[in-house]
Amino acid sequence: MLKYVTIACVLAALCSAAPQQDVQILRFDNDVNVDGYSFAYETSDGTSRQEEGKLDNPQSENAALTVTGQYAFVAPDGKHYTVTFTAGPNGYQPKTSLGQKK
Repeated sequence: MLKYVTIACVLAALCSAAPQQDVQILRFDNDVNVDGYSFAYETSDGTSRQEEGKLDNPQSENAALTVTGQYAFVAPDGKHYTVTFTAGPNGYQPKTSLGQKK
């Protein structure tokens, strides 16, 4: 147990020591209805996310939510990462890509 507490304390110290920056929301869209939802946002630090969820077979006992989307961010090393994903009856299926430094 002490091992986990020590690890948690070290992680908290590292996170608090990380340089902080003011991040602005550049865009935010949101739409929710009975058959699904969608949202998207983009921030000034290069982070973005788009997601859409749709209810498949809503009137049956096999109703299921299928979610598709992508998110992107700039890592501390300056490289751009993008993850495109689908989540549904077959589980979470991500695909990643690595962009160049800008």
